[in-house]
Amino acid sequence: MRIAIVGASGAVGQEFLSILENHTMHIDELRLFGSKRSAGTTYRFRGEDIVVRELQHNDDFKDIDVALCSAGASTSREFAETITKYGAFMIDNSSAFRMDDDIPLVVPEVNGEDAFNAPRHIIANPNCTTIQMVVALGAIERLSHIKSVHVATYQSASGAGASAMQEFEEQHRAIVEGKEPKVEKFAYQLAYNLIPHIDVFQDNDYTKEEMKMFYETRKIMHSDIRTSATCVRVPVMRAHSEAIWVETEEELSVEQVREAFASTKGIVVVDEPSEKRYPMPLYAQSTDPVYVGRIRKDLCNERGITFWCVADQIRKGAALNAIQILELLVANR
Repeated sequence: MRIAIVGASGAVGQEFLSILENHTMHIDELRLFGSKRSAGTTYRFRGEDIVVRELQHNDDFKDIDVALCSAGASTSREFAETITKYGAFMIDNSSAFRMDDDIPLVVPEVNGEDAFNAPRHIIANPNCTTIQMVVALGAIERLSHIKSVHVATYQSASGAGASAMQEFEEQHRAIVEGKEPKVEKFAYQLAYNLIPHIDVFQDNDYTKEEMKMFYETRKIMHSDIRTSATCVRVPVMRAHSEAIWVETEEELSVEQVREAFASTKGIVVVDEPSEKRYPMPLYAQSTDPVYVGRIRKDLCNERGITFWCVADQIRKGAALNAIQILELLVANR
């Protein structure tokens, strides 16, 4: 198995390295790629120093089996043919190909079989907010078809990348020191604030991030499910949270839903409100599961269930999900 990481110096690229370092998968060769700026950087992997190569239109991917890519949509579009032309599979974390009809959009716990129908040798990783939500929705869908979802997301600074995390830290430092905080990566100051705006606004006044949740959920679940989202950036460093309201065709009990969550791979139920036990980003960061709690009946809808969902969006929302897709490909060789 020869693996490449494209965007090795970014937040998700570094998470790819971290997860693979401790993975049981045998890797014959790992190649790292990045921009001209990051080329030449050295990273330690399984006792070996690996130098980042500049991503170019050449034959560097000739012997690669799978490329894990997280270098942005424009880079993915430009280099997709270069990466796949000799038969390598490209697992792409960007938004470039997610809604293409001939490219599967995969969350292994929900639609892993779709990974085996990739005629262009490209498999797309969904948006981070969609991934953690559909893992939970998949458990409910197996009980009764979901008609609609309302979701409010509480998205951490790290969802905007490594430079955004640095800016968030610097904003806090500046405020403590009585200085004016720098604002470049976010629409407004994030420290001590909430910003109900992630990505660009569309003609319907929903943001692109919110519309991703609508379209991606339907594609992943092969469903007519409707999702209405409000996405908010919050002053948390890492791990996204979501408040979710689900309407199903049949009325479900809280006990049925809790049992479905508990029996679903990838979900950890933390739901003891009397003991003040519920998922929080503080404890979810740098971990793999999707955590679910605050499971209740919706007081506005007899066929409604509401719950709270937290996951580390750099791991399950990006790098881990891609590596789980890689595991499917390895198992199917």
